[in-house]
Amino acid sequence: MRRHGAAGAVAVTAALALALTACNANPSSTASPGPTTAVTKGGTLTILTAQTNIDLDPAKSQNLATTTLGLVLRRLTTWDIQPGQPAKVVPDLATTTGTSSADGKTWTFQLKDGLKYADGTPITAADIKYGVERSFAPELSGGLGYHKTLLVGGDTYKGPYTGGDLTSIEVPDARTIVFHLTKSYGDWPWIVSMPAFTPVPKAKDDPQKYGKNPVASGPYQVDVNQQGSLLRLKRNPYWDAKTDPERTGGPDQVVFQLGQDTTVQAQRLIADSGADKNAFGAGFVPPSQLVQIQQNPTAKSRLVTSDAGALEFLAMNVTRPGLSDLRVRQAIEYAVDKKSVQVAAGGVIGGDPATTLITPGIAGRADYDLYPAGPDGDPAKAKQLLAQAGHASDLKLTLLVQDDQLNVGYGEAVQQGLKRVGIEVTLKPEEYDAWTADVTNDKGDYDLAISGWQPDFPSANGNIEPLFASSEIGGGGFNLSRYSQPQADGLIQQATGETDPAKAQALWAQADKRIMQDAPVVPLLYTKNSFLHGSGVQNFFVASFPAYPNYLKVSLAK
Repeated sequence: MRRHGAAGAVAVTAALALALTACNANPSSTASPGPTTAVTKGGTLTILTAQTNIDLDPAKSQNLATTTLGLVLRRLTTWDIQPGQPAKVVPDLATTTGTSSADGKTWTFQLKDGLKYADGTPITAADIKYGVERSFAPELSGGLGYHKTLLVGGDTYKGPYTGGDLTSIEVPDARTIVFHLTKSYGDWPWIVSMPAFTPVPKAKDDPQKYGKNPVASGPYQVDVNQQGSLLRLKRNPYWDAKTDPERTGGPDQVVFQLGQDTTVQAQRLIADSGADKNAFGAGFVPPSQLVQIQQNPTAKSRLVTSDAGALEFLAMNVTRPGLSDLRVRQAIEYAVDKKSVQVAAGGVIGGDPATTLITPGIAGRADYDLYPAGPDGDPAKAKQLLAQAGHASDLKLTLLVQDDQLNVGYGEAVQQGLKRVGIEVTLKPEEYDAWTADVTNDKGDYDLAISGWQPDFPSANGNIEPLFASSEIGGGGFNLSRYSQPQADGLIQQATGETDPAKAQALWAQADKRIMQDAPVVPLLYTKNSFLHGSGVQNFFVASFPAYPNYLKVSLAK
């Protein structure tokens, strides 16, 4: 998977995993059935991954709450993920999802009774405070950083190794932790589900080595960690399932086999022999194997495809000549051939045509289409708008894409769609780091860019603020359209500070539609991810958010 950094926001999309690249196959989607059997205890679960190293340090991690780190480390809150339902934030180490002050700037959490680490020592509120503090240390960079600008004093704090104590986090007693924020923030219960809110006992912290074998609070602890080869987890004898309804702790061991190319993963799982019967692939199934699997009834029964989820979109730099005209951007909304983009993603199994900014699986999402062109586009309407803008045939634009096969395929689909209406598009493929630097710097020297986005937590906040708030333009921010609109910023500010979830969701839906009235992006696809598992794997499912397996629920047949 690829992750995009954005001034305190990071997102997931399907592009970098070499999954679902352009092909003519259009296999039918396999619905994710969800857990259908009781959890059986025992056995060794194998997870095949292309990663060559897994760093378990929570301060450096961008890991989702329901994947790798969640097997070893718990957080204040976590996610309740069920197929076909919006994700919910639920207590993990805390007794509730937090109590807010009237102004939404102070949040208080109480820890559950009897929580222990794998060494038998108690988990305390001071350990969570220390875990958050160390995430500010420069030597532990790379983790999700939403909290760093929200906590009072976080803008100058440098971590506990040189900066001492962060006073905006209080621990009145061993079970109570209080956070003081710079502004009202209704999504704070989601923020504390992120890796930095893992307890870390100060006496056990070695910042150079902690990620290799952290002190476990989840159902598993590290047994063996061999970079480039494997990570093996064994049971944590002090994990109490009664305090942890989101983790089932089924297998006795979980083994990550590292350095497994996605094609190799798929071939091993199609064969379904030996230990691979109790395995699944962490990578998306490549297109050649998707075709092969569709022709193999046994393998096809073990293919799980997510609901439509992450947004693939075309950003239009509104500060550039031509694109500063709303009519031109609206013309592009009508001109793009989303069906061709879908074909580039592998067909129906690769995703559904998109029309909104808030993605499926996010609570409060409103379905609408301001530019009803249909999947093939509406060239006649596009030409009419271009003529009104005085650009009948002279518009020439450059499109930045990442240089992998999938993104180039998306770019070519957009290119041919715009060619139909007289817009000449030149593709400029770039390696990921160069592409990221070009689209997030202060200059903004590009016309169009294709990107993907799935928020780090299932709130519409993560769909809207990082991509469209004025504060996210340049400086590493991910407002690729360079879009700045006072009314949209006002709605974002209102929604961010609203602590009533229903009211916040209504504001985010309003912001979604208001932004699309200005047409800064073309929503292309809500992408889907396909995963394969062995015949001995049970309770394996993928929801629309996140569009990845929920590792915490997987078990094995006897």
